[in-house]
Amino acid sequence: MGEMRTGFHEGLMEQAVAKAFALPVELVQRASMALGDIGEVAVKAGAEGKEGLQNVEFNVFRPVKLMLAQVAENVAEALQMHGGETAFEYKYDGARVQIHLNQGNVRVFSRRLTDVTESLPEIVEAVKGNVKVKEAILEGEVVAVDKAGVPIPFQHLMRRFKRVHGVAGAAEEIPLQLHLFDLLFVEGRSMISQAYITRRQMLSKVGGKIPLTSQIITADLATAEEFLKSAMDAGHEGLIAKRLDSPYTPGTRGKRWLKIKPILGTLDLVITAAEWGSGRRHEWLSDYYLAARDAETDEFFVVGKTFKGLTDTEIIDLTKQLRTLAVSEDGNRVVVLPKIVVEVAYNEIQESPKYKSAMALRFARIVRIRDDKTAEDADTIQRVRAIYERQFAKKGRYKTQDNKQ
Repeated sequence: MGEMRTGFHEGLMEQAVAKAFALPVELVQRASMALGDIGEVAVKAGAEGKEGLQNVEFNVFRPVKLMLAQVAENVAEALQMHGGETAFEYKYDGARVQIHLNQGNVRVFSRRLTDVTESLPEIVEAVKGNVKVKEAILEGEVVAVDKAGVPIPFQHLMRRFKRVHGVAGAAEEIPLQLHLFDLLFVEGRSMISQAYITRRQMLSKVGGKIPLTSQIITADLATAEEFLKSAMDAGHEGLIAKRLDSPYTPGTRGKRWLKIKPILGTLDLVITAAEWGSGRRHEWLSDYYLAARDAETDEFFVVGKTFKGLTDTEIIDLTKQLRTLAVSEDGNRVVVLPKIVVEVAYNEIQESPKYKSAMALRFARIVRIRDDKTAEDADTIQRVRAIYERQFAKKGRYKTQDNKQ
């Protein structure tokens, strides 16, 4: 391909396994969803063939890939995309977790399917004390709150997820709340083919006193917009819209679930390079190249650069991480593996001949480091381009000689 490649897209791995063992790719994909590990799928395919993969089911304590949501610009678009009526839930400014329960034993997995059980003892105790079945896989959102129960910024929550020592003190300093929103497996029965509304009803019976995510089901635009306002007033990010008849599709992102963030102008981007700072920042990598992933080729396209938004402590920690990911250095610029995801706020997307993407973020600043996301979870260059084009719905398009639109 004429360029260095690190890693291999999981979708291509699934196709490769299917071809290697002469199996339908759909069967390999289904097994990969259930097992959560394409390597394990390959071993089973080689040893047991088609029959082995057909018998794959969920196992408690083996994390399941998460169903993901596409972006909708507003509640009106969500209603239209879901046929006129949908379920809206609060999108909490928290961290998604997958909870596994069996015979009183509980394990909690992060969005990246990392075991974080030891860091979240109060979540474990809430599940043990409330969930009314012996075996289940549930999903929920963990939110950090202050003493009055008001949500606090996301980075404080991430401190809890990383904590392995002094957990008791951290739990007192940064209390957590759990809100359940889905049920994937209960008492030996997979629920993922059931309609969302059915899973939600079962979850309300299973979860005991653990609150479910705040929800309304409506076809009325004004009601939906008022619900969005209530979510924002409560300190949350926005809403998630879910089709009432949607099954749970592990590992996929589609229109059945839509996320609505009214604070427009944020993207999840990947750091692909960084520059050494100047002045008091001369020992830190503090100017970051921000890139979006091409959904078709997995190539990363830079769409801007920023040195704004992070604290000194965050910059120092990020410098350490980036140095371990460095693949080359050219003068002041260090190229790194595309591993670290950051949420970036911006005022506008502009035409730019500076980058291969032909686009650049105006006034880009990092809102937070997304330790809970991988590069594959970042926004795509297709989405960035769509936002760029949408800007011209209400403004004129300036044409340059170098880059005619």
